[in-house]
Amino acid sequence: MISSPPDRQYRPDIDGLRAIAIISVVAYHAGFSGFSGGFVGVDIFFVISGFLITSLLFKEASATGRINLGAFYARRVRRLMPAGLVVVTVTLVLGAIFLPPASSE
Repeated sequence: MISSPPDRQYRPDIDGLRAIAIISVVAYHAGFSGFSGGFVGVDIFFVISGFLITSLLFKEASATGRINLGAFYARRVRRLMPAGLVVVTVTLVLGAIFLPPASSE
């Protein structure tokens, strides 16, 4: 039996907030005048993450009557771990190729 995909609604408002956050952080690091508060972009990402996580937990609680934090974190790990492992692997390989060995002197 084929299971239906999870009910995900596209939220263009959240994408807009993400764009504002990214632009503010990039502009701050690029040194553009008028963007002295690039850290606000990081705060926006934290607020968005909190909102999305809370929404997922409320949805689970309303569907099942409880929140299974073990299953919640297991889903997060299954979703994020592959990308994390790719980043770590590529970083280690490129570091081994391009960085000079440490001197023992």
